[in-house]
Amino acid sequence: MQLTFLGGAGSVTGSKYLLESKGTRILVDCGLYQGIKSRRNRNWKGLAIDPSTIDAVLLTHAHIDHSGMLPALVRDGFSGPIFATAPTIQLCKILLPDAAHIQEEDASYANRKGFSRHDPALPLYTMADAEKCLHQFRACPLETRQTIGEFSFRMQRAGHILGATSIEVSDGHCSILFSGDLGRDDDLLMFAPTPPRSPDYVVVESTYGDRLHSDEDPLEALAIVLEQTLARGGILLIPSFAVGRTQTLLYCLHEIFRRKRTATVPVYVNSPMATSVTDLFRASAQEHRLDPDQCAEVCRVARYVRSVDESRELGSRSDPMVILSASGMATGGRILHHLKSLAPGPRNTILLPGFQAPGTRGDALSRGVDTIKLHGIRVPVRAQITQLDIFSAHADQSGILGWLGQCERRPRRVFVTHGEDVPADTIRQLSEERLRFPACVPDHGETFQLSETPRAKVP
Repeated sequence: MQLTFLGGAGSVTGSKYLLESKGTRILVDCGLYQGIKSRRNRNWKGLAIDPSTIDAVLLTHAHIDHSGMLPALVRDGFSGPIFATAPTIQLCKILLPDAAHIQEEDASYANRKGFSRHDPALPLYTMADAEKCLHQFRACPLETRQTIGEFSFRMQRAGHILGATSIEVSDGHCSILFSGDLGRDDDLLMFAPTPPRSPDYVVVESTYGDRLHSDEDPLEALAIVLEQTLARGGILLIPSFAVGRTQTLLYCLHEIFRRKRTATVPVYVNSPMATSVTDLFRASAQEHRLDPDQCAEVCRVARYVRSVDESRELGSRSDPMVILSASGMATGGRILHHLKSLAPGPRNTILLPGFQAPGTRGDALSRGVDTIKLHGIRVPVRAQITQLDIFSAHADQSGILGWLGQCERRPRRVFVTHGEDVPADTIRQLSEERLRFPACVPDHGETFQLSETPRAKVP
């Protein structure tokens, strides 16, 4: 078996892993690069191999940094099945057309305003491309082994978001487990990840590999930020991922108001995608910790902005409120319009509720910039900027090592991916020192031949 890292190596976005055995090729994840421009430029270069030679795609979960290049892959010649859990497929039906729509809108806006370096500015892919790729999805139940050519695979729960999985792939001689994005054992809404069993190799994410999540109560932390904002008469703006993060924040706000921790103020979800995902969340009680009645009550805490006219009206208001809007790293979408109107106001708060990839606007805000570029112009940042990592849906260093440490046999090697340089190398080092698992941080484009030699049980 041969493994090549076509993405996700050296960064937290763009996950793509190619497996080959006796003429069968499968791609695990097909994610979009976000953040630093040099990495975003990789999106335009396509894969290093011909997409038409790939037999299937296995998708760990629906987040765009894992699924966002599927429309381009299909457009460029991939015609095989895309295997994912049913909730992941439902999410992709929301996320992929939305991603294409945002790209088309951004390109159109850039052309109208003339601030793009390209003439004309073009979207990475279109709505038609996104809709076409959805026809190739195939639902895969958890813990059910499927076969593709020389490979078989099995998906298991990873926590993190609705439908997220880790995927174990075998060619009959050796096996490799792709962690996907690992959730937290103590997540407010999602179930804990399933332990890894006994894979020969492991590809593990390392987003939070160099840090531990705070043991601070997330409800209290959010309540303090909201309380301070309301005391100034301001608006709390939260750039929030539509999948997972928005629903967790709605739960927290519901509990804060129910416990009368702060005054109850209007909460708006201004993201068509987040609105659709929240509807799916309500219909997927078996996938998370809330029962149907609890879930319905939590979702009623907000008003959902569906039309452009409603969004514009919301943007003109100045009364105290909470606005949740995508995207979570402020890379595009309606959040940009809210930032333009609210970032200059010192009474307001911009709350960043999780990791911000280098090169994103969210990362710039977290570093305390004085201005931020929005739609081709520089906007002053005078609002209070607060970052709370306690809402992250990723396992931290302890969670990653705890999950790895449940391997029944010592893996032949652990490949550490989906992390910046320091977090990734930290997990590599701790895997070797604490767990005594051989580990490495692969380079982008690097290929490994996977051995079939015997191995020992973990002592």
